Amino acid sequence: MARLHPDTPPRPLVVNGTALPVVGNLHAYVCGITPYDVTHLGHAATYVWTDTAVRVLSAEGTFVTLARNVTDVDETLFAEAIRRGEHYDQLAAMQKFSFDRTMTALRVRTPSVEPSARHSVHRVIELVQALLDKNRAYVVGGHVFARTSASAEGLDPAEARELSRQFGDAPEDDRKENPFDVTIWHGTAGNDVSWPSPWGPGRPGWHAECAAMVLSTFGSGVDLHAGGADLAFPHHACETLLAEAVTGVTPFARAWMRVGTVCVDGQKMAKSVGNLVLVDDLLADHSPGAVRLLCLARPWADAWEYAPGDLDEAETTLDALFAAAARPADNASTAEAVQSRLLDNLDVPGALALALEDGGLAARHLLDVLALS
Repeated sequence: MARLHPDTPPRPLVVNGTALPVVGNLHAYVCGITPYDVTHLGHAATYVWTDTAVRVLSAEGTFVTLARNVTDVDETLFAEAIRRGEHYDQLAAMQKFSFDRTMTALRVRTPSVEPSARHSVHRVIELVQALLDKNRAYVVGGHVFARTSASAEGLDPAEARELSRQFGDAPEDDRKENPFDVTIWHGTAGNDVSWPSPWGPGRPGWHAECAAMVLSTFGSGVDLHAGGADLAFPHHACETLLAEAVTGVTPFARAWMRVGTVCVDGQKMAKSVGNLVLVDDLLADHSPGAVRLLCLARPWADAWEYAPGDLDEAETTLDALFAAAARPADNASTAEAVQSRLLDNLDVPGALALALEDGGLAARHLLDVLALS
């Protein structure tokens, strides 16, 4: 991808008012999939936006190291594997292959690093021990809980309890000092999936997995942390508390990009609801560029409602952008303005309006940076 201004230093990406200037390499992390089922549009929106952020930075001349984890040690994955009569590693490998194939079709580039929970158990054990040493965690009968009650500060207690329950954090567990403490090591017995640890056989807690994978990949924190908006609490809040408690470095993430939830018929897209829109089904009838543009057609933090007609509209807009790109207009200042809009909180709608109006170089630059062609 050719830079528009190769002789000047890269300009920073601004995310929610936070500028991210870097010296050398920008570190970005996005919460990856739990590989137990097929990829839906809600997943795609998060990864298309993250891919777009990396592409915009790259077009500016900033080198980005992106880590996207795989949560292949997870209670939902284990339960699905049992239901199917498969080994959890086999199910995870098959679903990861399917996900990678879908992301490639969608022009989402492979991340620089893909840490997996399965291969990071020893890092979680290091994290747990560090938290115990700092008196930020405690052991109860082979389980280790972290003191993360601060994660719920400022939230309605009833709502926070319900969210904790939905994400498997069991606020009603009377072994905890506080309902919002989270399990960072699950003690196990019998034939449950487990690894040896100083506290007995067990397996990592979800929040501890992400904290350990970020710290072992990037050190004390990241420049940009992305993920779905629904992960803000308890996952991102607890992940942050765990990491900052171990390192003493704040902030854990300089900027957060929590991508808006995709809904169908007024409900969040989810397997449990039964309202999934599968990416492979969309790509069977529409171009990758149109599906990407569908995901990018609004501010990234906004929740949105999917309707089938939206893809036809995206195709029409994409056709108009191709027509604009063919016009003999090579105004470099407009192309610079398009790039400036993208650097300002990834303002795709604003950049698209400029590109459609001026055409030529501006439209070609947008098609390139957003991977629409």
